[in-house]
Amino acid sequence: MKSVTRSLRILEAVAQHQPVTVGELTKLFGLPKSTVQRTLVTLAEAGWLRASRKDTTRWEIGARVLAVRPAALQGSSLFAAAREPMVRLRDTVNETIHLSVPDALQCMVVVDRVDCSHAVRTFHTVGDTSPLHATATGRAVLAHLPKQDVEELIAQGLERYSDTTPTDPDELRAELDRIRIDGYAVNRNQYRPDVCAIAAPVLDEEGTPLATVAISMPDSRYDANRLPEWGRLVADAATEITGRRMGD
Repeated sequence: MKSVTRSLRILEAVAQHQPVTVGELTKLFGLPKSTVQRTLVTLAEAGWLRASRKDTTRWEIGARVLAVRPAALQGSSLFAAAREPMVRLRDTVNETIHLSVPDALQCMVVVDRVDCSHAVRTFHTVGDTSPLHATATGRAVLAHLPKQDVEELIAQGLERYSDTTPTDPDELRAELDRIRIDGYAVNRNQYRPDVCAIAAPVLDEEGTPLATVAISMPDSRYDANRLPEWGRLVADAATEITGRRMGD
């Protein structure tokens, strides 16, 4: 089982960093180069990975992963419930809409995207990951998790990604309180430069956050005066997704 877990972690790392070399993966995991190479070859033989066409020393995701992902998402009640509200939200604000899910306390993962028509827009590929404390999507989730989970995340250390990343525990706790009151979270250049987002949580029957829906835009189009409007729209979309998923 240990080797299976290692293979899956390497597969995830390739998906996040592709195209990536054996040496880069070796440094990332602290494993012997021979072990990483052997795992890559095994995954390639099974169709999960392939050598990059542009540089055969680098590895990227194979066709089998690309085939499995749509099937998995289309079978998901979350994905089915979210698609229509996401498209309507995009049509209303003409900004890119992302659906993300939490991977425990490790990160948020983008699972779907509806693009806007602007030539200049934010771009996160499906499968992209981001930290919970530094993003609107992550904090929308954190605001609805048990207090002990938040404290566990804080204990792990809050990495700084920009001058405005909330790295002070009290600052983060206060922000989570605000999100619970307002119903949405805001990220203005706190993770990636010139990228802003407004996100709201999709909750299950017990109030546990399953996902977040977010309006994402470049900083050049962010307008603080429109924040209450955007916040209401994204919160309404999240509420609709919750209701559709539960069959309301």
